[in-house]
Amino acid sequence: MSSVRWEVDGHDWPNREHSRFVRAGMLDWHVQVAGPEGSAAPVLLLIHGTGAATHSWRDVMPLLAQHFTVIAPDMPGHGFTRGRIAGGQSLPGMARVLAELLGKLALGAPDVIVGHSAGAAIGVRLAIDLSIDAPIIGLNPALLPFPGLAARLFPAMARALFVNPFTAMIFAQIASSEAEVARFLKKSTGSRIDARGVELYHRLFRTSDHCAGAIGMMANWDLESLAKELPSVAARSLLVHGARDSAIPLDSIERAGRMMPHAEVVTLADLGHLAHEEAPEQIAALIGEFAARTPAVAA
Repeated sequence: MSSVRWEVDGHDWPNREHSRFVRAGMLDWHVQVAGPEGSAAPVLLLIHGTGAATHSWRDVMPLLAQHFTVIAPDMPGHGFTRGRIAGGQSLPGMARVLAELLGKLALGAPDVIVGHSAGAAIGVRLAIDLSIDAPIIGLNPALLPFPGLAARLFPAMARALFVNPFTAMIFAQIASSEAEVARFLKKSTGSRIDARGVELYHRLFRTSDHCAGAIGMMANWDLESLAKELPSVAARSLLVHGARDSAIPLDSIERAGRMMPHAEVVTLADLGHLAHEEAPEQIAALIGEFAARTPAVAA
């Protein structure tokens, strides 16, 4: 299958009642917006990581929407969002088109930015580029390049895969069964997510367009440039690490925390890279408590 189809694959999509499709720039975005009715709640932006989509916030979003106006998009190349970014899925490019979407939604600049994995890097880039002083919460954040030789080899390999037109189809074929997807997720993330989550990832991974979007995002990633600007992040930041995360090492998160002037690092026991899917109540409470300590949200 080339891509997920809203009329078929989205018929029971998590939080579907909050979904809308928005044209911004050259992209047709699938974005979910939810929050308390009749109140000017602070705006909280959720940015998923590489290979995921809005489904990864399926249990966190309703909890946060009790107190925040929550915005959760499918990032370009992922899920049900369609279209291409001029110049590719680079980190500045992803932040730029996300800013265009936020402008189109006309809900104001986010009061809280939450990003998972690569989504945290997009959130930091967005905050720097737009001079947003909102608190930033990175869940197992990918903010620094891979150490040593991997820093050069990994992006090069991703680019080589990206230019091969058959790569995405091959990956989609590998993900042809839910059992294979479950094994892949457990091995690559260290997380144990429920059967519903596995089925939704399988729904995405079996499509070549989603696989191509994930590979394209990795191929265009440049965390070395972002690392140089981490000391300029003025916002208070919380970097959360799941102790079982097999994707992002704790050392990488701690180093990023030391580079950011107002960052603190928290480690959660017995959770992996997809901590927000394993323990949504715990993560939602952590986000709410940290955000409430900032003047804008407290007010």
